[in-house]
Amino acid sequence: MAEKSQIKKTAAGCLFIVSGPSGSGKTTLCKMAVKDLANIRFSVSHTTRPPRPNEVNGVDYFFLEQSEFHRMASGNEFLEWARVYGNYYGTSRVFVEQVLASGTDVLLDIDVQGALQVKQRVPEAVATLVFPPSFSVLRKRLEARAMDRREVIAGRLEIARTELLQYRQYDYLIINDDLAAAGNELKAVVSASRCAVKQRMVTAQEILASFVIRQD
Repeated sequence: MAEKSQIKKTAAGCLFIVSGPSGSGKTTLCKMAVKDLANIRFSVSHTTRPPRPNEVNGVDYFFLEQSEFHRMASGNEFLEWARVYGNYYGTSRVFVEQVLASGTDVLLDIDVQGALQVKQRVPEAVATLVFPPSFSVLRKRLEARAMDRREVIAGRLEIARTELLQYRQYDYLIINDDLAAAGNELKAVVSASRCAVKQRMVTAQEILASFVIRQD
């Protein structure tokens, strides 16, 4: 059983999870949301995979040796971690907890394995799964990236089907057929979640406290 996080459920920020198969566009959608919305921070994941061209350490990922990753995992430094496509990925627990405690929202771009771990530890996290419009479109996107061999693409497509079958475990589902529309939907998820009663409980109580009836 996963260890419960120490993340508070009061006036802390919201924890948002975005998942989707490789090529679904989830990372682009996350960048759009962070760029356009205030009071939200993107959680940069740690990984053991080599950096791709133009990727910057500390911006796209924190690139680690496997020994360092395993040291962090054994020290309970990750909110979630998983092995994906032969490499390890993890989310800093301390970063997420500190940012949320400050009242700022956090956005996680993580795979389905990691998302289910976070939902078990932090049930109030808001999880969104990004779907491609079809199998053929996803295949074309992966081929257009020209980053993987044919057999690797075939493996990613098989894994994609397995990941998408978990859609019932998520709170929201976005079909990324039109990038701008999908981006607006993700921002709408964030905006609506911020209006939830549980997120505004403290503010509501403060306002109600101002309703003092004076007896003259």
